[in-house]
Amino acid sequence: MTIHRITGVYSAATTPLNADDTPDLGLFTAHCQRLLSEGCHGVALLGTTGEANSFSSAERRDILEAALKAGISGDQLMPGTGVAAIPETIELTRHALSLGVNSVVMLPPFYYKGVSDEGLFAAYARIIETIADDRLQVVLYHIPQVSGVLLSLPLIGRLIQAFPDTVVGIKDSAGDFANMEALLAAFPGFSVLAGADPLLLPLIKAGGAGCITATSNLVANSLRTVYDHANDPARAADVETAQARINAYRSLSNSYVQIPTIKAMVGLKNGSAAWARPRPPLMALSAADQADLAVKFAQLP
Repeated sequence: MTIHRITGVYSAATTPLNADDTPDLGLFTAHCQRLLSEGCHGVALLGTTGEANSFSSAERRDILEAALKAGISGDQLMPGTGVAAIPETIELTRHALSLGVNSVVMLPPFYYKGVSDEGLFAAYARIIETIADDRLQVVLYHIPQVSGVLLSLPLIGRLIQAFPDTVVGIKDSAGDFANMEALLAAFPGFSVLAGADPLLLPLIKAGGAGCITATSNLVANSLRTVYDHANDPARAADVETAQARINAYRSLSNSYVQIPTIKAMVGLKNGSAAWARPRPPLMALSAADQADLAVKFAQLP
């Protein structure tokens, strides 16, 4: 591979809920459209920030279908389809392909810990070989602090070698820039996407492909500025200002439990209290934290 197959700023879109904890599809699709209008190249729905593993397969299918029915094109969507059970991952991925959504972000089977690279390769191979669809583009999802499963460089290299037209990228959310640099050095053309907003700038400068991040729910335009102009000396001041804004929003979101806080911040931005609801076991911020967040949010650049 000589060029990146997946590039750009993708939002790890959060998922609003109705009062009965069902996905609010109208609010969600409006949010996706807003993200694209604010500069995202695409929406990586149904990831960690989107609380995907708190939703059933049927709910996940409904959410993806709603985005398409709202007029968002399949090439702008990159749903998470990796779950603990291989047959369900196959089902969700085939569903996406049937709708013209060819790129997916795929967690490894994550329930069992301490599994070998051989076991992880066998799992991914079973999924890809069973689907057997040349349209499929898989972005591996590396988030060991949550999944408990490490995707090693030898494993990634083996998957690329076995499936060069299918395993085309990785969302690296481990927060270790040295690992991203190692991926870039080992696998030229492989799309390395930052899962942490502050790492987009150094990653682009090092030859990375882009990002899939939570803070893009709030500052997509600033992330797009960094992506577009990271290597343009004439726009260095604009990039610095954008990065400072990104860092400020991310720092505030990390001051409380991140996913409920991202949702609360989206609600503050858009004037809708409906965003404050996560699905258990995640819980909404306390009234005191909500009030404190609102004061700090109003002071952000």
